[in-house]
Amino acid sequence: MTLFDALILGALEGVSEFLPISSTGHLILASQLLGLEQTTAHKAFEVAIQLGSILAVLFLYAKDLMKDKTLWIKLAVAFIPTGALGFLFYKHIKALFGVETVSIMLIAGGIVFLAVEYFRRDKAIDEGKELNELTYKEAFLIGVFQSFSMIPGTSRSGATIIGGLFLGLKRKSAAEFSFLLAIPTMMIATAYDLIKHRDAMIVDDYTMLIVAFVTAFIFALATVKLFVGFVSRHTFVPFAIYRIIVGVIFFYFVGTMPV
Repeated sequence: MTLFDALILGALEGVSEFLPISSTGHLILASQLLGLEQTTAHKAFEVAIQLGSILAVLFLYAKDLMKDKTLWIKLAVAFIPTGALGFLFYKHIKALFGVETVSIMLIAGGIVFLAVEYFRRDKAIDEGKELNELTYKEAFLIGVFQSFSMIPGTSRSGATIIGGLFLGLKRKSAAEFSFLLAIPTMMIATAYDLIKHRDAMIVDDYTMLIVAFVTAFIFALATVKLFVGFVSRHTFVPFAIYRIIVGVIFFYFVGTMPV
């Protein structure tokens, strides 16, 4: 891996982690285009740089998390489905990682987003419940939606946002709960992955890891701020169309390339 590769992957992680377009899917596809082999060490690298994005959310929402202690409980409740399924089916989930799966799920997720926006077409952009109105039961159900994101290409943020919209949250509130739910989900998943693959992370990887980590943090800060402002005024249709286009392109042109 070169410095250029680390910068590209870090920037891509920071931008795509909180957009409903699948960060994991984009990292897999980008690595394919950069000619980076999907070794155990490289997969561990992709997981590790996600922490940079998560720290960006902690930085931006620290005050909200300090003010509302019940929010932590809701996040813990929402994490349960993904945590349980991830623990039970870890090996099976990892076996799904690949360009073909990512492409199919990008397209499928885009279609679901279009369907959701179609059924919400008569509602005002800012119509719906605020984040503090979310119940524990609804938090758990959003967690169930999040569990679908274990399939590469689905998008963790996309699945949780769709769950929030189904349960009547405002677009902005659904996006923000998705950001916050990433904190326990990604930190635990990252720690678990790194512990399992600690022998694969050789010393030479750490320089590139730091570069990608810092890049992911910076780009995630900017992306979260811009995304919240965007969904406060617009629908998710542009992201749905983007997912479908990218999915189709990679399905036909990259899916046939040897991994």
